[in-house]
Amino acid sequence: MNTDEAKKVLETALLCAREPMTIHAMKKLFVDVDKEGQPLGAGVGSDTIKILLEELRQDWQDRGIEIVSLASGWRFQSRPEMKPYLDRIAPEKPPKYSRATLETLAIIAYRQPVTRGDIEEIRGVAVNSQTIKMLEDRGWIDVVGHREVPGRPALLGTTKQFLDDLGLAALSQLPPLQQVADIGAGRSLEALEAALQQFDDTSPVEVPIHDQALASND
Repeated sequence: MNTDEAKKVLETALLCAREPMTIHAMKKLFVDVDKEGQPLGAGVGSDTIKILLEELRQDWQDRGIEIVSLASGWRFQSRPEMKPYLDRIAPEKPPKYSRATLETLAIIAYRQPVTRGDIEEIRGVAVNSQTIKMLEDRGWIDVVGHREVPGRPALLGTTKQFLDDLGLAALSQLPPLQQVADIGAGRSLEALEAALQQFDDTSPVEVPIHDQALASND
């Protein structure tokens, strides 16, 4: 298989995938198998796939859709500047979160791993159990361990889904904030809150080409 054919395979797989694809998953696209399902060769290596992905990124750089690397893999998504136009045919109002929810999420995102007690100490008020549950149900936070103290309280951290929904590949890409060391300061907390709200309002739209095709046939 030549480079152009390999790029076409990758492009098709990414456009049709329902979830971001990892490099490991992409490698499976190029492994031939025998009748018993055993691989016949090494296929295409990770380094080659990364080069092809970069070439695809360049191929799509002047279009309304881009290929991006996220925490859980690679995907195609609309560029942020296309969102106003897409909203005209499928208006989407981002959910509005309470101040308490945004503050809790911000503290977890920037100070993780943290316990519920840590959050309460920083905010100065008790954390509503429904707030934690809502963030867990949204797929944005999860229990990542337990602190080795009496009672072994759960340690909370953000998930790959959280980064994917914000269009990020790593926590280091979260908006930088001054006074992070003193997150409890009112001004810092407001900055965290505003930053996360802004991301949620402008996050790009994943491109489910397969769903669009099905819809066009209905």
